[in-house]
Amino acid sequence: MASEDITKLAESLAKTKVGGGQLSFKGQSLKLNTAEDAEEVIKQIEEFDGLEALRLEGNTVGVEAAKVIAKALEKKSELKRCHWSDMFTGRLRSEIPPALISLGDALITAGAQLVELDLSDNAFGPDGVRGFEALLKSHACYTLQELKLNNCGMGIGGGKILESSAQGKPLALKIFVAGRNRLENDGATALAEAFGIIGTLEEVHMPQNGINHPGITALAQAFAINPLLKVINLNDNTFTEKGAVAMAETLKALRQVEVINFGDCLVRSKGAVAIADAVKEGLHKLKELNLSFCEIKRDAALTVAEAIEDKAELEKLDLNGNCLGEEGCEQLQEILEGFNMAAVLGSLSDDEGEEEDDDEEEEDEDEEEEDQQQLKEGEQGEEESLTPKKIIESQDSTPVPSPPVDVATFLAFPSPEKLLRLGPKCSVLIAQQTDTSDVEKVVTALLRISSVFKDEAPVKTAVQETTDALMRKAFTSATFNSDAFVTSLLIHMGLLKSEEKIKAVPSLYGILMTLNHMVQQDYFPKSLAPVLSAFITKPNRALDSCSFARHMLLQTLHQL
Repeated sequence: MASEDITKLAESLAKTKVGGGQLSFKGQSLKLNTAEDAEEVIKQIEEFDGLEALRLEGNTVGVEAAKVIAKALEKKSELKRCHWSDMFTGRLRSEIPPALISLGDALITAGAQLVELDLSDNAFGPDGVRGFEALLKSHACYTLQELKLNNCGMGIGGGKILESSAQGKPLALKIFVAGRNRLENDGATALAEAFGIIGTLEEVHMPQNGINHPGITALAQAFAINPLLKVINLNDNTFTEKGAVAMAETLKALRQVEVINFGDCLVRSKGAVAIADAVKEGLHKLKELNLSFCEIKRDAALTVAEAIEDKAELEKLDLNGNCLGEEGCEQLQEILEGFNMAAVLGSLSDDEGEEEDDDEEEEDEDEEEEDQQQLKEGEQGEEESLTPKKIIESQDSTPVPSPPVDVATFLAFPSPEKLLRLGPKCSVLIAQQTDTSDVEKVVTALLRISSVFKDEAPVKTAVQETTDALMRKAFTSATFNSDAFVTSLLIHMGLLKSEEKIKAVPSLYGILMTLNHMVQQDYFPKSLAPVLSAFITKPNRALDSCSFARHMLLQTLHQL
């Protein structure tokens, strides 16, 4: 290690905040590859008496460095909290399991009794789960109360890790976080079995995991065995009526629930009514109810509003993005005003407008399950049979045609559904109607397209094909300024400061995943790769929350 690097590291460590039993290296962007790189970190650990919490997030730790840090931890029996999220930026997946194994073995050797373990935003994937399997099964985790595995790409296999850990001495978990892990039904069902054994859960956060009603039903049954549950966050999964009804039955049995987040979960009208019944019957401690973007129609939404009449603790009701119509929105507000609860209602700015009532509003469950299976199979190589047009046709069970969508409407208010409803020629249409001589217009269009990115095959394919058409047209134009494009893009992503006040996009996940595809295409100028890599590598709070996507993009850029 060069002397100037050691000096820089020492200066960084001098800023380390210690106190209250906590040693923090958070966000220092330390690149710890070798034992020599980690010398100062080890010294700090060894000299810290009564170490109870160690923060390593926002750095990058290699296998060799992890081994020597682990050696220092073998004598820290009082360690209770391991804040180890986002500490493998730029590492190969193969490096992460051995690094985690070393650190986990050290905690076991030390006789530590953990209370919190946070491994979020480490893109270790399904195979990386074995890196902390032994730790979870050990005595070091018998006291574990908080396990956070958000945004780790665990997949179905990763969802089974907690199940195997709970088979020995059940964990006494209070808080479990595993959002954006592609758990799907099998992973969720495995976790449900573990939850049924644990029984002490107070908070469960599992948003954006591709879980359909079989997995939701399994979770609902497990939640019923955890009477202390206060927070249930399953945002952006797919309940449908069957899953919503199962969850509603569980809610009737729970007494401590404060937060219900089923936003973007497709509970639909019948599911919303079932949940409203559960709310009306109990849940007197409820503070937040989120049923936004769930295809709920007016009458069902009004039933939800009526159900909260005596919920004195309620602070927020979110019904945005449903199908109420202007009159329905007004009626909703009137009902709440009658209860003196108008202040709890969130914005209705994204209301989809009232649709005609129809007895065939919701698809037959068998057909719906078949559609969901097709969506999954699309990720396994059957995209040809699942064109955007066919997806829309298969989901539309009413004789009333969906309102038409044009490019301007999609770009103004983007959503996955609108992109698919543009039809199989969506990529051509958007490219044709975007002025690629104007860098700002290209950046805006790209950000709007990428904002609807999802891992589901139809949406993912539509986003990638549309991006390819737009950016191929732009980059092959003789008048297009590539340097100005990447500068503008970085500004809009919040990674580069601008003299003008430009609001950064709210989430970088979609654009990072889209860029990961884009940079591999033949139209992308390879000269831009180092620029992107330099800014994606820098510490940034918005990037920290999308560690999996960031890791994927950095790996791709390094291979170019």
